[in-house]
Amino acid sequence: MSNLTGFGLGLRPEHYADFRRQPAPEWGVDWLEVISENYLVPGGKPLAHLDAIRRDVPMVMHGVSLSIGGTDPLDIDYLRQLRALAQRIEPGWVSDHLCWTGVAGTQLHDLLPLPYTETSLRHVASRVQQVQDTLGRPLVLENVSSYAAWAGDEMNEAEFLAALLQRTGSELLLDVNNVFVSAHNHGFDAKAFIDTLPMGQVRQLHLAGHSEETHGGRSWLIDTHDQPVCDGVWDLYRHTLRRFGPLPTMIERDDHIPPLPELLAELALAREHAALALADLPEAA
Repeated sequence: MSNLTGFGLGLRPEHYADFRRQPAPEWGVDWLEVISENYLVPGGKPLAHLDAIRRDVPMVMHGVSLSIGGTDPLDIDYLRQLRALAQRIEPGWVSDHLCWTGVAGTQLHDLLPLPYTETSLRHVASRVQQVQDTLGRPLVLENVSSYAAWAGDEMNEAEFLAALLQRTGSELLLDVNNVFVSAHNHGFDAKAFIDTLPMGQVRQLHLAGHSEETHGGRSWLIDTHDQPVCDGVWDLYRHTLRRFGPLPTMIERDDHIPPLPELLAELALAREHAALALADLPEAA
């Protein structure tokens, strides 16, 4: 297991120049998360930027197209490319999403929730083992936000996650914003969700913003990653740290990306919330 700690940001092209001019640690960034698919093509400017920035700061890899819950066979060429990139940048861990992204060779370009059934659990666990065998490391899976549920669900999402982690030895990238969004949309208790998850297998936390829309006369939260973190997510983040203790945490912004100093101010706020939460733990007394 990686000993990477502290607070990070997602590496975005808008900030390449900043991190090449001044190393990320000098900005107060402990590590960077890279979108794996952006660096799988050999050569070119993205890899040149990646190599230059990686010399100064640890990185982790985060993918969006594994489709671990899909029914199409896993893409072995893609997994080999992931393994090669991991050998190149030596990430603290490699993550993707617990979802499916297409069927019958058609890519839907969305992170779609799974049915939470025993059949689905066996199917995903088998594929996780295949990925871990190919990569030679534990796979870290992220919970996704959702807006609908399957009628045939036999357990809730948190129970499914806990069972999958136990069966496979994989780890969890816990997206606190996604829990907050899904709890609002489905009407469950976000803190109870957090409390259901197993100790010792949460590897990383995501913090992000979302948008609110009204459809059919009711409010929906949409996981847009284009806003600052809201007060409700900060509260859930503090609850998460009180349960699990300190965990590597990052701010995730994928649209309306602000100048780096604005993200750094939000990262400093994450540090403040973490310090407040951890001060409440008995170990800190």
